[in-house]
Amino acid sequence: LPPAGDSYGVLPRPCRALVLLNPQSGSGRALSDFEAVVQPMLAEAEIATTIFITERPHHAHEKVRDEDLSQWDTLVIMSGDGLLYEVVNGLMERPDWKDAMKKPLCILPGGSGNALAASINYYAGYDHVAKKKLLTNCTFILCKGLHTQMDLVSLSTASGKRLFSFLGFGWGFISDVDIDSEKYRWLGSARFTLGTLQCLAKLRVYQGRLSYLPASPEQGPSPAPRAPPVPVTNGQAGHVLPPAGKEAPGSLPADSLLAPLGQPVPAHWTVVPEEEFVLVYAIYQSHLGTNLLMAPAARLHDGCIHLFYMKAGISRLALLKLFLAMSRGTHLDLNCPHLCYVPVRAFRLEPRAATGIMTVDGEALACEPVQG
Repeated sequence: LPPAGDSYGVLPRPCRALVLLNPQSGSGRALSDFEAVVQPMLAEAEIATTIFITERPHHAHEKVRDEDLSQWDTLVIMSGDGLLYEVVNGLMERPDWKDAMKKPLCILPGGSGNALAASINYYAGYDHVAKKKLLTNCTFILCKGLHTQMDLVSLSTASGKRLFSFLGFGWGFISDVDIDSEKYRWLGSARFTLGTLQCLAKLRVYQGRLSYLPASPEQGPSPAPRAPPVPVTNGQAGHVLPPAGKEAPGSLPADSLLAPLGQPVPAHWTVVPEEEFVLVYAIYQSHLGTNLLMAPAARLHDGCIHLFYMKAGISRLALLKLFLAMSRGTHLDLNCPHLCYVPVRAFRLEPRAATGIMTVDGEALACEPVQG
């Protein structure tokens, strides 16, 4: 049963779906998996598909930004998390973004990083599975046609970029693994294991200042005033409404919790005393990868950013133990003094120098001050 208070919409029957598919994602089997596993199930559920095959980076971004979406009931992304990131940001660039973001989105795992699909499988109460079984579970959720809300996080960078993220923002070890392992894409999800071992060998420390607005204790992980979430089928993504009376029609929602990046953080924020980190990761879903249950307490729309940071000084062995425990979501039970976890509503990270890669939803960003 859905948690109390969750409201669900239902896709119409018959249903028209636009499927955005990246044939290069993961180990390059997305199209053949779609034809073999997904298509027969959708046909039986009366879901008619229009397949759009992406041919280059940003192709999906442009498609959903410019297309008349009224002819489809849902947008289905058959790829890794990177393609959904393109779609979300393409939708948010439309003048009618408020309406466009109400279009249910569906993620079908077809990449090497399938964190949102793994998270939705977990929220649905299914057993932990990967590969074709995960694809079957996610397709089954689409066939049932239920859709609910999903939080988005608004990120702003010092150079003036505004990005919308559904999964997580990272700096340090995890982002290095993500980007350094790109060259092993053909290995599928095993690329992350190899990348982890390589980054452990050359463990780096990053200097910067981290600040955050804690989710207040009486609310637990679901704070009061917050940007309303977006609709998702199978966890599909949807609308973020601006605070009333803040901006002109069509303009993006105001970042009501944040001070401009050049100014100090508000006085009621917490500034982390340490300034040397192995990693900083702000995640809003349960899974960071198919086999990494990073934030077991996370839910699709809990209005909460689950902030993890690891202080410098941790040994390689302790770090490896944490990552092995994360496959079962038991890393916090190890009570490692270097790993800190705090549920927050907003955060700011100011690197001391432009060293290391930042990632948003697994995509690389230039290293600069950022807040969300």
